[in-house]
Amino acid sequence: MAESKPVDENYETLTQAYERIRHSHDAQVLHEIARQPLPQRSDQSAFSRATALLEAVAGNLTTPVEDRIYLGQEMPFPNVLVKLSSDPDPRVREAVAGNANDKNWLVGQLTKDPEQRVRTAALLNPQTSWKMRLEGAQDANTSVEALEYLAKQGLGEDAKGPAILATMVRHAVALNPTSPRELVESLKNDPEEDVRRAVKRRLEKGATEKVVTPLPVQSVPGRGPIGLRSADES
Repeated sequence: MAESKPVDENYETLTQAYERIRHSHDAQVLHEIARQPLPQRSDQSAFSRATALLEAVAGNLTTPVEDRIYLGQEMPFPNVLVKLSSDPDPRVREAVAGNANDKNWLVGQLTKDPEQRVRTAALLNPQTSWKMRLEGAQDANTSVEALEYLAKQGLGEDAKGPAILATMVRHAVALNPTSPRELVESLKNDPEEDVRRAVKRRLEKGATEKVVTPLPVQSVPGRGPIGLRSADES
């Protein structure tokens, strides 16, 4: 009869290790796990265990923010990136938004983040879908940096993807009220007539547009709350 192997009393199942790390308050231990080299992929069991534990590290807010940012920037694993995409620190979400290993649905969610810096990083990510690029180009809350990037879609080195979708994005940038005049003017010689017409409309309209300034919401008796008004009504 074969002898049974001795049981390692210190052995943790994956579930036990995950829960221990997820609830750990030891920032140094969490830092070390975040930065330690991963096993070779050929050792499938060890590799899978290590990536699962990285998810626990990513979801623990005791993990130093620098390490959470590092994981967001460097990790290619969807389970880790999904966990970090809802991190309360916008710097961490920004790191995830800029990670080219993101799935397009995940980076798409981050194009709707409440923080502009996160939305910008997501819109600049090559994994972002054309639908989200178009919505970003139409959104008046999109940063100038992102609009400048979107204005180049389908042109020169950025001539990738369906030409009609790239044209729609540039067209939307031309009409976006946030686009600076110089950015709109840079599209005057666009190869597509629809974009050139949009530029003309925007430049003609720009001189007479009212500036709308968000003012604090106030309550007026008998009239209810007053929110957005044009600057010349104040």
